Amino acid sequence: MATLFQQIQINNLTLQNRIVRSATWEGMCRPDGGPTPKLIDTYRRLAQGGVGLIVTGFAFVRPEGKQMPGMMGFHSDDSGVDFQAMTRAVHEAGGRIAVQLVHAGGQTTRAMAGRQPLAPSAVATAQFPELAAELSATQIAEITAAFAQGARRARSWGFDAVQLHSAHGYLINQFLSPLTNQRQDSYGGSRENRCRFLMEVYQQVRQAVGSDFPVIIKLNGADNLEGGLALEDALHAVRWLSAAGIDAIEVSAGTPASGPHSPARTRINRPEKEAYHLALAGPIKAAAKCPVMVVGGFRSYAVAQQAVGEAGMAAICMSRPLIREPDLPRRWQAGDLRPAQCISCNGCFKPGLEEGGIYCVAEKKEREKAAAVDS
Repeated sequence: MATLFQQIQINNLTLQNRIVRSATWEGMCRPDGGPTPKLIDTYRRLAQGGVGLIVTGFAFVRPEGKQMPGMMGFHSDDSGVDFQAMTRAVHEAGGRIAVQLVHAGGQTTRAMAGRQPLAPSAVATAQFPELAAELSATQIAEITAAFAQGARRARSWGFDAVQLHSAHGYLINQFLSPLTNQRQDSYGGSRENRCRFLMEVYQQVRQAVGSDFPVIIKLNGADNLEGGLALEDALHAVRWLSAAGIDAIEVSAGTPASGPHSPARTRINRPEKEAYHLALAGPIKAAAKCPVMVVGGFRSYAVAQQAVGEAGMAAICMSRPLIREPDLPRRWQAGDLRPAQCISCNGCFKPGLEEGGIYCVAEKKEREKAAAVDS
């Protein structure tokens, strides 16, 4: 039976343990998408803290695919020196790092995209902040090529892998979902057609980076929305990806419109509330020919170990706990098996919008309270 601190192999990449930092928007990049020293230091501390693989915050591959301020950009060669400094800092600290590539599609605004957002179909949906324009065939080809160029940059800048974001309502997920994809051409309708954009992105990315470079996908097992992507849709995509040679799958679920079943749920305060995507990850693991990882509310060592040991997950993925405790993996490995201190309040994201970077606001309040008592 596998254990949390055993090595794992993904293509030619060896990870020292099975704890993956799942992608988290940090709000720490410059307006041009380049990383700041603050972001580089954040990744350095994660590597020093013993995370097996760091997946960066999502990086837009084209400007109209940007969703958030301070978001990473892989749309240009201009920031190459800074990204090389970032990967070097992680490697010097003993870590490994993958970049997550994304296009927001209809899940952005004119203010962020610089134009009317683009989506598979011009449909009104709670996922989209405003009405998007339907992508033309030419635009689809341009975005597909942009993913490949982003992957090429990743390899040349020293990243250890790339992850394609096909979850949480972003563009690849929008093509897979019958709710957001109502096209009448070869990209819409049947499951095969709705998978077409995903497969073209993967194939061009693979061609750009070669067979020996790990390509991972973050995939929704379900959108948790009426009329959206369901498990059978996800399994169809998994079978195609497996046959094409995908190196690993990270299973997630939900979109910003999924209410209590959104990707980042609150009040994860006891073990039975943890691992809330594991039920979807099981069927996906059975259908896949590659390592399958799972994200979703991991807070305690026992639940994480159970997912790896008993459920057979290749790795467990976390984000919010590592905002408060970047050294959580080392703490657990040293024998301190207390649960993560994260209270799942989602307060960490507000400073990303207001102060130029996420951090644990609960921890800050505790420090300020302790300082006031001491004074």
